Amino acid sequence: MRTRVVSSVACIAASLATLALLSREAEPPLAKAQRGIARSLRDAVSPADEEIDGAGCDPNALDRGIAVPTGAPTSLGCDQARAIIAQARTTLAAPPLRVDPAKFAEATSDWLDPHGLWSVAPDAPVGASLRREADALLAELHAPVGSGACPVALRVGQELARWSRELDGIFGEGYQRGMASPPATLAAAWELMSSAPFEDGEVTRSARDLARELGREVGGLRARFGEPLARYADAVRERTAPSMSDEGWARAVIAAAVRAYVPQLDAHGAWAPLEEEVSIYDLDLEAHPPARLWQEMTRTALGVRIDRGALAPLADGDVVLRIQDLPISGMSVEQAEQLAVLADVRPGTTARVAVLRRGAAAPLELTVAPQATGPQPAEPAPSELPLDVVRYGDGKVAVITIPDVPDDLGDRVAAALTRARAQGDARGVMLDVRANGGGSTDGAIAALGLFLPGVPLFPMRRRDGGVEVERSPDVPPERGWSGPLAVLVDGDSASAAEMIAGAIASYRRGVVIGDRTYGKGCAQEYLDDDAHVGVLRLTTLLYALPDGAPVQKVGIVPQVQLSLPATNEREARVDRALGPWRGPDVRDLHRVRDVPWPAHAGRVGPCREETVCRALRSLGAVRAAAR
Repeated sequence: MRTRVVSSVACIAASLATLALLSREAEPPLAKAQRGIARSLRDAVSPADEEIDGAGCDPNALDRGIAVPTGAPTSLGCDQARAIIAQARTTLAAPPLRVDPAKFAEATSDWLDPHGLWSVAPDAPVGASLRREADALLAELHAPVGSGACPVALRVGQELARWSRELDGIFGEGYQRGMASPPATLAAAWELMSSAPFEDGEVTRSARDLARELGREVGGLRARFGEPLARYADAVRERTAPSMSDEGWARAVIAAAVRAYVPQLDAHGAWAPLEEEVSIYDLDLEAHPPARLWQEMTRTALGVRIDRGALAPLADGDVVLRIQDLPISGMSVEQAEQLAVLADVRPGTTARVAVLRRGAAAPLELTVAPQATGPQPAEPAPSELPLDVVRYGDGKVAVITIPDVPDDLGDRVAAALTRARAQGDARGVMLDVRANGGGSTDGAIAALGLFLPGVPLFPMRRRDGGVEVERSPDVPPERGWSGPLAVLVDGDSASAAEMIAGAIASYRRGVVIGDRTYGKGCAQEYLDDDAHVGVLRLTTLLYALPDGAPVQKVGIVPQVQLSLPATNEREARVDRALGPWRGPDVRDLHRVRDVPWPAHAGRVGPCREETVCRALRSLGAVRAAAR
């Protein structure tokens, strides 16, 4: 087993630059996501979702590279699935709970269907089959490796094969109608080309109606634009109704079942095949994110419409038909997103992209250079954190807003401190981590080194009871900050953001102000699966604060509580989230000390928002400890 943990971004970045985004709830296999409703990888979870990573790096990630999607359904054999599930159950940080068959069946149906045609549509017979067979399918997956075939999956696969043949016939009928009656004008053809035929949210449309309409749209566009669109029309038909054997469909069912199973086992877990693995990462939390062909997209009948963030010479609004030599038409969201990132795996390479653009009578062939080929700086400057310098008594307070916790947060906070010092008369620093869902453990620890250099931090426990202890870097005094410190938190401060606030509280280094935090005290790691076909994200660690106080399902209670907008989202309410763990007190007790705030005599502000001023006014009259 090789651990692919997300903290070592530099190692993974050379291959794809993959830093993980771990949602505080299990990433559900929503039909919306599978059907390709517009979303970017950055927005694959809600902005309040948090992340927490492990430590280390997969030394083989560079050698393996990133798989090129094929457009075919994800496929697994019986024993491959059993190996992955056994690995997940034994690696999880706590003994696994029973998987609910009804939820498992629903999630399997969602993951199986990238279009709203195969299993989630009201008239698709396969969804009912999965519900009937859920218990038996679970038993097949729980069987030891080498237990033989999976007859339940084969029965569902046989039904899928029959259903796909029916859908192919319906698609073909619609296609012929579209060929016979193409859009009358180029403008009408563009409207058809750029519109989204797939439903957002719950599928209510019959699969037969959708297949017929897809066929009509594809046929009409093929007739309007001629032979240049032929290969893309063929790709849509094959990916909409694949001509696979019963056994091939059974393998697709098994793969969907594994994708459904892992989040049912682990509230923060996921499995993805290699050709869709970027779907469980967040590239935007990297220190230096790679270029992508787009930021947000929507699938159309024949391609992908770029909604935002097109990489020049692509333009927002373009409909992408092909990347390199592979048609993107009819692909799942996950495969399309992975293909869009592949263009810049190797610096200096280019990507050939075919697009249809408004007003164009034929596809355009464009060449995209994701990265400049000239000399690049060895260490690009970190992007700046928002900094406000607010009046506080006779001096100033630097309010540093930290929206998330990327791997290079230490450098970003250090740069903000330098900017604050340049303005002179700094009396204190406030870190605003409200609505910060977390991110990188390495980023949190590096930032803490600026305020708590060289101290033991978080005990982290694995399933076998072994405890590891993280330590902050020994930062030179001129780079850090030894003066008064405060952290502003709320109910959406989670994971790595809670690490920052909690460590400062444990060492009595500053005042934590606001509302009780989210309470995510568990960590996830990425593992190459034991079947060597995909990547697992699993909760493998529970962490505690330096004084041993639990975070999981507890959160951090500020010393100074403010009345902030309430949130109903808490780790304690997440189904199958692990219970709290109290660890050992690992603090260097010689470093536990108060750094009091000076009085301000009511002279505070103005502030960018009243909550910040309220928080600052609460200082100067309280002790530094937040525990």
